[in-house]
Amino acid sequence: MTDARPAPAEPRWLTGAEMTTWLNITQLLMVLPTALDRQLRDDAGLTHAHYRILAMLSAESDGSMRMTRLARKTGTTTTRLSHAVSALEERGWVERRACATDKRGQVAGLTDEGHAFLRTAAPGHVAEVRRLVFDHLTDEDVTRLGEITAKLLPVLTD
Repeated sequence: MTDARPAPAEPRWLTGAEMTTWLNITQLLMVLPTALDRQLRDDAGLTHAHYRILAMLSAESDGSMRMTRLARKTGTTTTRLSHAVSALEERGWVERRACATDKRGQVAGLTDEGHAFLRTAAPGHVAEVRRLVFDHLTDEDVTRLGEITAKLLPVLTD
């Protein structure tokens, strides 16, 4: 009896330039969140993940978003998001309510206190983002980086 499975295809190894770029990306993915966490913990007393939740909510016209959509936009699981939102609720910065169109769903909303906190935390965070990232890039670099990330994110968030 012979094995009818096809032979495995030869891997498409990374070129030298691809490997260099990949190693840079993976290092950036490791060190940038740590640096952002450090600044936010020191200056505002919260993690970058929690800040991102507040920022995503503040970007919405009514300051709220369905929890499942918020989980996708923040790149986390619904379980982790639920724990994070609970911590933000304890601080009075976020509140949850039932979804008006689907009673099984929940909506997280930024409170007035959450808006006020974000207004005080945002300037330091933006300064750190500029210092770590954008101050080192030309306008053309920023445009190209935006184009590149726009190509990669849909593959990762589907």
